Amino acid sequence: MTQKLQVWKCDVCGNIVEVIHEGADALVCCGQPMKLLEEQTADSSTEKHVPFIAREGNAYVVKVGENQAHPMEEKHYIEWIELIVDGVVYRKFLKPGDAPEARFEVLEGKEVSARELCNIHGLWAKK
Repeated sequence: MTQKLQVWKCDVCGNIVEVIHEGADALVCCGQPMKLLEEQTADSSTEKHVPFIAREGNAYVVKVGENQAHPMEEKHYIEWIELIVDGVVYRKFLKPGDAPEARFEVLEGKEVSARELCNIHGLWAKK
C-alpha cells in the first residue's frame, strides 16, 4: 500500500509523483511499476544533500548543504525543497542557477522536517 508523502519516479519518462491519498500497492507509469524514492538521511560525499533547517525570525530557511552549498548546474541541481510543519506541507521549486535554499514564512511548529530532491542523487530528508 502506498503511504502519504511517498515520492515515486517513472524510470521511463521521468514523471515524479507524491502520494496525497493512500491507495494501491504500487504506482504504474508507461506500463511499468514506478520506483519508490527512499529518503536518504546521511551524506558521506563531498557534495552535501541533507537539508539543513534554521529558524530566522518568522520563517524557516531550508538550505541544501549546511557548510557547502549543493551545485545548481544544468546537469546537477535541486528540483524542489519541501518543508513539513505539524503535518502541513510547503514546497518551493528550483531551477539551475537558483540558490539551493528556500524560505518559508510560517508559524513555528512542534514537528518540523524538510526534504529535497536532487535530480541525480534522489530524495534527501532531515527529520
